[in-house]
Order: sequence, then structure tokens, then C-alpha cells
Amino acid sequence: MHDQYQPRDLEVAAQSKWERTQAFRAVEDTAKPKYYCLSMFPYPSGKLHMGHVRNYTIGDVLSRFMRMNGYNVLQPMGWDAFGMPAENAALNSGHAPAEWTYANIDYMKTQLKRLGLAIDWEREVTTCKPDYYRWEQWLFTRLFEKGVIYKKSGIVNWDPVDQTVLANEQVIDGRGWRSGALVEKREIPMYYFGITQYADELLADLDQLDGWPDQVRTMQRNWIGKSFGADVVFDYDIDTAGEAGQLKVYTTRPDTLMGATYVAVAAEHPLATRAAADNPALAAFIAECKAGSVAEADVATMEKKGMPTGEFVVHPLTGDKLPVWVANYVLWGYGEGAVMAVPAHDERDFEFANKYALPIRQVYRGNGAEPAFDSTTWQEWYAAKDDSITTVNSGKYDGLGFTAAFDAIVADLANGDHGARRTQYRLRDWGISRQRYWGCPIPIVHCQSCGDVPVPADQLPVKLPENVVPDGRGNPLARMPEFHETTCPKCGGAAKRETDTMDTFVESSWYYARYASPQFEGGMVDKPAADYWLGQGGVDQYIGGIEHAILHLLYARFFHKLMRDEGLLSGDEPFKNLLTQGMVVAETFYRDLPDGKKDWINPADVEIQRDEKGRTVAALLKRDGQPVVVGGTEKMSKSKNNGVDPQSLIEQYGADTARLFMMFAAPPEQGLEWSDAGVQGAFRFLNKLWRTVHEHVAAGVTERYQGGELSAPLKALRFSLHSAIAKISDDYGRRKQFNTAIAAVMELLNAYGKTDLGGNAGRAVAQEVLEAAVLLLSPIVPHAADALWNELRPGSELLDQRWPQVDATALEQDEIELVVQVNGKLRAQIKVAKDASREAIEAAALADENVRKFVTGAPKKVIVVPGRLVNIVA
Repeated sequence: MHDQYQPRDLEVAAQSKWERTQAFRAVEDTAKPKYYCLSMFPYPSGKLHMGHVRNYTIGDVLSRFMRMNGYNVLQPMGWDAFGMPAENAALNSGHAPAEWTYANIDYMKTQLKRLGLAIDWEREVTTCKPDYYRWEQWLFTRLFEKGVIYKKSGIVNWDPVDQTVLANEQVIDGRGWRSGALVEKREIPMYYFGITQYADELLADLDQLDGWPDQVRTMQRNWIGKSFGADVVFDYDIDTAGEAGQLKVYTTRPDTLMGATYVAVAAEHPLATRAAADNPALAAFIAECKAGSVAEADVATMEKKGMPTGEFVVHPLTGDKLPVWVANYVLWGYGEGAVMAVPAHDERDFEFANKYALPIRQVYRGNGAEPAFDSTTWQEWYAAKDDSITTVNSGKYDGLGFTAAFDAIVADLANGDHGARRTQYRLRDWGISRQRYWGCPIPIVHCQSCGDVPVPADQLPVKLPENVVPDGRGNPLARMPEFHETTCPKCGGAAKRETDTMDTFVESSWYYARYASPQFEGGMVDKPAADYWLGQGGVDQYIGGIEHAILHLLYARFFHKLMRDEGLLSGDEPFKNLLTQGMVVAETFYRDLPDGKKDWINPADVEIQRDEKGRTVAALLKRDGQPVVVGGTEKMSKSKNNGVDPQSLIEQYGADTARLFMMFAAPPEQGLEWSDAGVQGAFRFLNKLWRTVHEHVAAGVTERYQGGELSAPLKALRFSLHSAIAKISDDYGRRKQFNTAIAAVMELLNAYGKTDLGGNAGRAVAQEVLEAAVLLLSPIVPHAADALWNELRPGSELLDQRWPQVDATALEQDEIELVVQVNGKLRAQIKVAKDASREAIEAAALADENVRKFVTGAPKKVIVVPGRLVNIVA
């Protein structure tokens, strides 16, 4: 055994052995309980970042721990490989997205292997390969035929220069993020997944997910947004509209209908279009609205603007004429594209009404002595939804509480054929069409005679050509006759293949199931394999960032139910337990540039000066010695240039140091602040562990302690050992707090270093402690543990070892430790025989020299709490 810790050599040796022996190959084995541990797969962007290192280390620690506890473990890996970044890289480099993507996968796979992850690489999936996306095309065609997938026109953000739909986050100040062109709202035909058909089940089944963070379940509930309300129908005022017709709105608060003073419609609403036909100013305003964002978050914060249409509708209960306005805060894709405005009890309507001097009619007030309506109390009353509020200014509905007003008004609307009770969801069907090249082709053929025809299963996959280099002018597939010219599967006539590709969320919604049988060619999944690995509860442990708490997890839950209903797998949910790890953050540094921008400087290029408390007092750029601005601590990112390259960290300190620091610096669910000192501390600890084992091995390994008489210090060390085993087992298994597990091993080694381990008994206890310490740390530092185990137990393999078990006899103590308080303040700690009498404990406490300093003469009272403390009242 080398006397120095040399991570590079031992890590290469361990990884080579694991690969040669296929140590982490997973096969179905009904003789063992299964454990499927999955970390969200990466996008092959080019290099790993520290967020990846943390995410995958957490999963690896759990996988190795469960393997040592007798579980049959599956930990797979793959690549979320479609998406716009590859097209953007192609525009800059002139290389096809496929070439860029596959090169990145090769490099990142090498990096992942350097981390020593216990991954079954035989199950690797790559979502841009036809053997993967073939099956989502197959499912698409089945769901299309059943109506779960359908086609309709939808409002999107359209970039007129790049000729593509933009996601809301790609619209910056009303312009396309890449082209800079003014974005338009455009109505185009798209394919939709009918996720709202599963809204009730998606909502109800959240109650099954008690292994998920409450925060995530709440976010999903809010996103689904089940609400109870009513449709309210307003007749057109024929004097202004010129023809009969009706305007329908959905509201969760029909009880406030008597406070409606105007109606607002979206720019795309047919009533707005008709009113703008001979009103150029209104037409111009509608065009302005259509150029805005369709994101709810943006709409909520934007300045509220509107313009009257000159038309009116009739209030269904009072007969009053209400003006119809076009407003930029009403979205066409939500509800009916129209709202009834009750400015007295809705913040948005209140802001709008004040801006345009529209009437505000109070219809609720609080019970008791509250003042009349003012802008500081409307929200409290509106949110109450109980009998603490009473209707006012509501005619025959005056004096009612929330429920009574709701029921009475809805009943009268229904009796007059002007409304009905309805349950509504905030959730909208999932539009998956993208006018992009690098994505899964939608398997539809457009025929003039037969309409939209799904591609037959025996003609799948519809392969995406991989030799295309996008030029930024829309989707190149639309300009490739060799791709889109085809024949109709039904009539054999000339037809055109769909050139839109699917939203990349589709690929990431079912990859977890494909891992169960990635080479299976007979279907989307091999059901026996899926039933084994997923069972009734799904993936046993899923790990990923909180930023995926809504869309990815919601879509994966939806897909699981789709696949279940197709008979492909069992169970209702894909992920039994969810761990959302915190972000890796680091200090930022910059200098201001003459143009007002910032030149962000990597922390590796900055020399930090700190005060005696470790606080940063100055920062200097190493190359010129001049000051830089300390910008605060933020998430590691390319934009702030505050990332740390995992590769350089591994080269300098080894993968185990990176893993140890990541697990020790913070609990998994909390943010982790990068610290060079912390990394160096982790490296020092591994060196200490190595030297400790080396010193023991140099004196000769022996059998670990099996029983026999021990001195008091050796008993105390074994008590520390088995107490640590119990605590660390709980830290790994139930609490998933690896930082405290590491701290417990550190404390154990400190106790080891303070104990006289001479003689045969001492050597045997030392062997027991060191073997256990290596095993307890092995899920976190597997390379070092593998090498150390080979020295401690020559001829045996670490991966064959079971998790250390607590020896209950070691926890039986001859002596116990009690704290001693004098007048309520801690003054000493004493050891007494575990069966010591009250009198003996009292005498020992009063005899302690630290206690005698504070007790002069006979104490007034001595209280002994057995097994815990002695309290002396002096």
C-alpha cells in the first residue's frame, strides 16, 4: 500500500475494474427487492457543470447504499438530445446538429465515467436516435386515432424573421431572442395532447405522492388550478352590435355579477375583430395586443391597456348595458377569451377601471363595523369566500354570504338560460407542434382527399435526416421535398408529410420507462421488465432540480397514465419519491465596461482578501493586481462566468474529493455555496483516512473484533462506532442527509485517533472501526474505499460487502455520562456507573472540581434526573 493518497491512479484502476466486470449491470431478479434510482438525464450541451456533478452524485450515493442493503439496483443514464441549442450551435459553427450532439455526448459520457458513477451503461438511451423516438411516434398515432391528440389552431409567439414559434421565455421585450424581430401573435394549426382529459386524475393522484416535497405538489395543484364557477352569458345589445348574439364568460365568482360594470375581450375575440372592421384606431390597438407576450406571468405584470369597441352587452340579471372593451390582459387561449369585470373586487379590473374612469360598484363588505369600500379592503373581502362577508348593492341578493349569493345567482342564470355552474381548470391542453428541425418528426401525412392521416406502425419511424445544417430561415424540413413529399397511406395519392417536430418535453416524459427495456424492439416497453422495475409505485427515487417541478413532472405523470391506459405498464404514477436538489452557487466578480455592460470574471482568476471572520474585503484580478467588483453569490452560470470546471477539479483532487465536498457542504435539498477551502478540506480528510488505514495495515491486518474482554477505552470506541453506524444508516436511508453522515465518520476517526489501540484486542477493534468507516463512506468516495478495502481485507471485493450492522451489545455501557447544572447553568459532565444509586450520583456531582467552584457549603436542593442530568440549587 502506497503511503500517500494518489487519487488519479486508484480511480482509474477502480473504474477499469468496474467496467471490465460489468459491476453495475442490472438484470431482473425476483429474489431481491428492486430499487430503481434515477437522476434527470442531461442535455448534451458540451460539458458537465457542477449542478450535474451534484445531481448524479446524490443518485449514486443512494444507489450504492441500497445495493449494500441487499437491493437489486438499477441506475441508468441517457441523453435528452433534441432541442434548439443544437440548432443554434449549428448556425454558429456550420456543423449539423447531429454532429454537434453526438460529439458532446461522447465527451460528457467520458466525464460522467470519471465521476465513478454506478451506472448500467448498457441501458443508455439517446432521444434523438430513431430507435427511441420511433416509439413515441407509435404512441402518437394511437392517441391521434383515439382523439387524445388532436389538431386545432392556437395562438403562438411567431418570429417573422426566423419563421418559427418561440417559447414565452424566448421573447425579450417583445422581440425574438435571436433575430431581434418584433414578435407577432399568430394563429396557426398545431397538434395538442388532451392533458385536460386527465386533469382530475392528475390532481387527485397528488395525494398518493407522499414521497414528494410538499412545495412541488402545491406547485402542481396550482398549475392544474381546479376551480368551481359558472358560465355567464351576456346578450349582445342589438342597438350597438347590429345583430343578435351572445358573449360567454367563465368566472369563479358569479356571486359578484351584480358588481360587473364592463366586459373585456381578448384582441383575437370575434367581437373585437368585427368592431375593428371600420375602426382603424381599434384595429391598430388590436395589432399592438397581438404583438405582446402570451405568457400569463408577463400579462400579470404588464401595464394594463384597453380600448372601447363601441359595442355593449346586456347584463343577464339587471338588463343594464355594459360596454365591451378590448384589453391586453385578456388572453384568447384561456377560458372564452372574455372576462366580466368587477373592479371593486378584482385588483386587475380595479387598476383598469381607474385608468379609464369606468364605474366601480361595491357588492361585498365585511360584517361588523368595517368602513365602506376602499382600495385597501377589497382584496380581503374578495378572498374571504365565507359568511364573514355580506353582499351589498345587489338588489334582491343583498344581505347574503358568499355561498348563498353564489347559489342564488347561478340558479337565476340557469333559470333564464344565461348561465350554468361549471368546473374549470387553469391547465390547458399541451400544444406540442414546433416549427423546428432538430426534434422528433410528427408522424402525420396530409392528404387532400383523406385529410390528416397517421403514419402506419410498419412505416415508423419517420426518420429525421441528420445531415441538415439549419440556416436560421425557419424549419428546413419545409424546404426539403425529399423529406415531405410522400404518398397517402390510405389512398396512395400524392401527399405531404408534416414538417413540424414535437416539443422536446415529449421525449423526457417517458424515458424513465424506456430504461426498463432500452433494446426492446417489440414495443415502446417490454411490459414484464417495466412491471418489475416500475411496479405499482414507479421509480423508487427520482432526483432533479426544482425548476422542473411543474412542466416536466406534470407531463411525465400524464404520459405514465397514457401508457398505463394503453396497457404498456402498471401503476398510476411514474415517480414514487422525489428529491429536488438545491443549486450550486458561487461568488461573482466583474468590472464595468465603458458601454455600461459588465465584464464577468471567473473566480479562478481572482485573488480574494478576507478578514479574520472569513468575509471578503477585497478582490483583485490576478493578472494585473487591480480591484474587481464583488457581485454577490449566484447560481453557477456561463452568463456570470462563475462556474467551476469539474474536469479541472477532478484532475487536481480526484473524483472522490469532488463527490465528498458536494455531499458534505450542504444537505441535498439546500443550495450549495462553492468553496475552494471546502474542497481542500475534503481532500485533506481523504488524506487523513488514507494515512490512518496505511498505519494500521503497515502493522499487519487482523480479524475484526468478534468478542471478548475489552478495556474501558476500547468499549467506548466500539460504542462510538456502533452509535455512528445507527446514525449514518438513518442519514443515508430515511433522512438523506449525507453531510451529517460524513460528519459522523469524521467524529469516529477522531475518537479512533485518541484511543490506545495496542495489544490484540486493540488491533481487532481498530480493524473493526476502519473496515466500518470505509464501508460507511464507500457510497460517497467509492474509489478510495475500493482501494482501502483491498488493503484491509485482501482478496475480497468492496462491492460484495453488505452494509455494516449495529451490534446492540456494543451500545450497552457500564458507565453513563450525566450533565451537571448549578442554578440552571451547565457546569460539568460526570461519568457514573449505569446502575449507580441516587446517593452515589449526588456525591459524584458534588465532588466534581468544576461544581465545587459554584457550590459553597451544603446545597439547598439536588435534583437527579436518571440517565440525564443533576441539577444543584446552591
